[in-house]
Amino acid sequence: MRFALLPAATALLLAACSHMPMSMTGKAPASAVDGVLVGPTQMTLYTFDRDAAGSGKSVCNGPCAANWPPLAAGADAAASGDWSVVTRDDGSRQWAYKGKPLYHWVKDQKPGDRSGDGFNNAWRLARP
Repeated sequence: MRFALLPAATALLLAACSHMPMSMTGKAPASAVDGVLVGPTQMTLYTFDRDAAGSGKSVCNGPCAANWPPLAAGADAAASGDWSVVTRDDGSRQWAYKGKPLYHWVKDQKPGDRSGDGFNNAWRLARP
């Protein structure tokens, strides 16, 4: 009798997981810590005011991307909910949250650093 519930429970679990922002590896691209999005290494993530939300594009390329490394999205990454993937000018892929591409800041040295917030009055902490 208890095995009769297994298919229903499995279907429910799969439906719940289908709404989670994940790549096919099963890991979310970022998580929230103290009200800020952080990447898999727990380093703070930022958005760039010059990126138009929902444009599917990043305008931070070349030297900009050297200082503000994009949150890389693998070839198996797929959009889900508030998460999307943009293709960069160099052909690489980057995660975006609510349409805004996400970046790290090279001057942040350890998890919890947030030294890029407000830089050039164009960089903001990424918030969930």
